[in-house]
Amino acid sequence: MFGQIKKYVIATRPWSFTMSLISVSVGTLLAAQEGSVSWAWYVLTAVGITVFHAAANVINDYFDTLYHVDQQDSPTAKYRPQPILSGMLTPRELLGEAVVLFALTFVIGMTAAVVVSWHILWIGVIGFLTSVFYTAAPIKFKYRAFGELAVFLIWGPLMIEGAYAMQRQALSLKVLVISIPFGVLVALVLFANNMRDIAYDSRQEVKTLGILLGSRRSYLLFMGLIVLAYAYVLGMIVAGVMSLWGLLIFLSVPNAIRLLKTFKTKIPDMADALTAQFDTVFGILLILAIFLEAKLMHR
Repeated sequence: MFGQIKKYVIATRPWSFTMSLISVSVGTLLAAQEGSVSWAWYVLTAVGITVFHAAANVINDYFDTLYHVDQQDSPTAKYRPQPILSGMLTPRELLGEAVVLFALTFVIGMTAAVVVSWHILWIGVIGFLTSVFYTAAPIKFKYRAFGELAVFLIWGPLMIEGAYAMQRQALSLKVLVISIPFGVLVALVLFANNMRDIAYDSRQEVKTLGILLGSRRSYLLFMGLIVLAYAYVLGMIVAGVMSLWGLLIFLSVPNAIRLLKTFKTKIPDMADALTAQFDTVFGILLILAIFLEAKLMHR
């Protein structure tokens, strides 16, 4: 029994949940700058978003296998177990897991929408549709070169605004502005994956941003967006959207430089994982900057 549960847990890719927890924490701490927050609602939001993230990972693996995009020789299968291809779960079991996880997300989301804010409902509906049609027909965002945009919207504005709305029952332009750089960097996790898979994806007759741009221009865009994220943070500080605590984020610059040097030589098999590690450092520093600003505002 425990062995089967372990398989279901591994299928969710739990190592990727850090991105969601950072988004929820950023939104909650931005709400904390304006007054007290409910940490109970924070925990519920974190749980709901994590379950949603797990469901999205599972359903995407299901459709990638169904459409034969993921096969035994796919680059992704080299560094993580693909649930169906590895024999860990059957297609029916994986689909069943996705349905259960989405059902749990629905229960948590509807509870929050009814009790806290109806903003959660429309944010949740957009998130659900985007996550399913990320790889599902007829839209297949990921394979029509819109995957990065979908990831940016979900892990940037939608999640961060949603976490803020859970505390303030409203949306915020400031929160939207601050959500941009982290959303961009999370989108780069997918872009790194697509850069690595250009040759493989081309054989599968799918279109990704990496294929459309080619290796060299993809790397230049990858580098440019990282530089732009830091420039954006600096711009927010100058404009007064963030305090000088925002300069803490620049402590992640060495991580960015190491990542870019690695990618310039060769896009590694763990390109998305390495990008996610950089994002985590950036995100934690963003959380720290917002937390310290909130503490200073309530002295």
